[in-house]
Amino acid sequence: MSEPLPILVIGIGNPSRGDDALGPLLIERLEALQLADTLPDVELLTDFQLQVEFALDLQGRQQVIFIDASLNAATPFQFSPIAAVEDSSYSSHALSPSAVLHAYRKLFGEPPPAFVLAIRGEAFELGEGLSEAATNNLEAALGWLRKRLMETVAD
Repeated sequence: MSEPLPILVIGIGNPSRGDDALGPLLIERLEALQLADTLPDVELLTDFQLQVEFALDLQGRQQVIFIDASLNAATPFQFSPIAAVEDSSYSSHALSPSAVLHAYRKLFGEPPPAFVLAIRGEAFELGEGLSEAATNNLEAALGWLRKRLMETVAD
């Protein structure tokens, strides 16, 4: 089995719920940049919601970035470090990023440094497309994250 790439980026969201698609859409854009060879080797994953099994994906990482849509994030996005915390999502079917880190800590010890890139969204209705504001926020987040990943991998 090969060693995991040092950086893992996980996009969370439901593409059928308007701006909730921001996480998976950003992962799609990053995959396109990787195919064009304009993004360094980072592992990209996406899912509708986080599960406890994602703790296994954190093994061997130097850094993890969770991407999600948010009604409360600053516009266009907010990038924040997170810590392992046992929160109320810990016993549910959908975990918060902090709860995934907590599960990792319980299984393996101290988790790698982790961050949440919360992209501002405003419309999360089932069957809706991406709002114009969310589209603009997605583009801003993509440019910023690409630059950050390029700098981080170069270090």
